[in-house]
Amino acid sequence: MRVEEAFAAEFGQPGPIPRLGFRPPRERVPGFEIVELATLHRRRARRDPDGVHRIDFHTLTLITEGSGDHAVDFVTYPCRPGTLLWVRPGQVQRYVRPGTANGLHLLFTSSFLPLCHSTDRLLNDWRGPVCRQLGTSSEYAVLSTLVSQIRREYERTDETASPEMLRHLLVAVLLHIDRLSCTEEGGEAQVGGEVYARFRAELERSYATTRRAADYADRLGYTVRTLSRACMAATGQPVKRVIDERVALEAQRLLAHTDEPVSTIARHLGFMESTNFGKFFIRHTGTTPSAFREPFQPDGSPATSPR
Repeated sequence: MRVEEAFAAEFGQPGPIPRLGFRPPRERVPGFEIVELATLHRRRARRDPDGVHRIDFHTLTLITEGSGDHAVDFVTYPCRPGTLLWVRPGQVQRYVRPGTANGLHLLFTSSFLPLCHSTDRLLNDWRGPVCRQLGTSSEYAVLSTLVSQIRREYERTDETASPEMLRHLLVAVLLHIDRLSCTEEGGEAQVGGEVYARFRAELERSYATTRRAADYADRLGYTVRTLSRACMAATGQPVKRVIDERVALEAQRLLAHTDEPVSTIARHLGFMESTNFGKFFIRHTGTTPSAFREPFQPDGSPATSPR
């Protein structure tokens, strides 16, 4: 069981943020689907067209025509030809303005891909970029070719699409995206190495139960100093800041998108006292939980403003 699946099974969610599992209308290949974005929007229109939700799987969308807007965790991304979106399990999203945007939309579970260091590191990267604007660059051409090959393999008329070939092509897509990250960030995506990758996976499992760096170090068999060096190399932040940032993000999600009392959210995130949660939230966001929540109430603004 991968990190995202284990976390969902063990902790669940306290509030009514709909959490969508991988259930395509017709599962030609277990754990994988590729559709046109326009087809996905028609599906949504029959259910909750404007609803905020989480997903329990990964989606990669390559926009090829039109324009629109898509919000993920309080940031609204403009979509146009050359836009690449990667939404990961647990992230909260909303189609703000689908508009005329169309392209190819890949859906896949973490367990669809083979177990290997490179893909596991990418799939567990909750801090990974959601959006890249590739325009008409050579990177867009490479990804467009790979995604088109995936579609042809998936839609083979004899209905014998090869899961192995689809995995091979999907890994090629992910590794190409990873190379983009290394170029954009000066190679920092992999600087933290295996230590950071293991810490990141454990953090996704345990952020709701402990915020102590020493607990993560003990569980992983490292020293706190080793974890902090890995976090500084990968993110430019010490380990405690990375932990707190993950907790603060979940707090923002639950405050904005559920009706749960602040005290309930505080307990879910491991705070025994609401006052301690309030101090933590102010320290990391600059505002109180109640003030942060106010614009997202029914008579306020939608959850689409940048963090």
